[in-house]
Amino acid sequence: MDVDKRTTTICTVVAIDHTALYYTVCSFCERTLPETNTAPPSVTHCDHCNFTRNTSAVPHRGGGGSTSKRLFRVLMSVATETKVFEVVMFDRAARVLFGCSAQDFVDFAKLHPFSGETASKILEGEMLKVTLSKPKNGNAQHQRVVSVVPLKSGFRPVMDTLRELHGVRPDC
Repeated sequence: MDVDKRTTTICTVVAIDHTALYYTVCSFCERTLPETNTAPPSVTHCDHCNFTRNTSAVPHRGGGGSTSKRLFRVLMSVATETKVFEVVMFDRAARVLFGCSAQDFVDFAKLHPFSGETASKILEGEMLKVTLSKPKNGNAQHQRVVSVVPLKSGFRPVMDTLRELHGVRPDC
């Protein structure tokens, strides 16, 4: 498969790595922030755009903070009729299956600690139509899920199921 060539296939979710479902990026330049930072997104600093962000009348002095946001990065094993392989699904595609933003999922998981593991179990066995592409980054190991369509007619996003399991009403 060429770098720009995309392939569409039908597959089944075998497993999801529920230990690292998201990553943190600067909300201004969208560069990945270090994984070692365990601070809430609002207090992280971006070394790449630290001095270029100036949304107030007072310029930032030596380390003005930029805010950050969380995006999905879901590593999962899928099976086609001929093989089992790992793919990575980033934010746009993952929102289809999760039915929320990564930040909303993290906030929910703070109150319901096993949400990541439960999400993995909810999606196991789900049949999907996925469009895959080779990674553009030479260091990346897995094909990317560019788009995803659940094939079950009654598919419900992960957050809908989690809210029902925990008796939480959606924020409408």
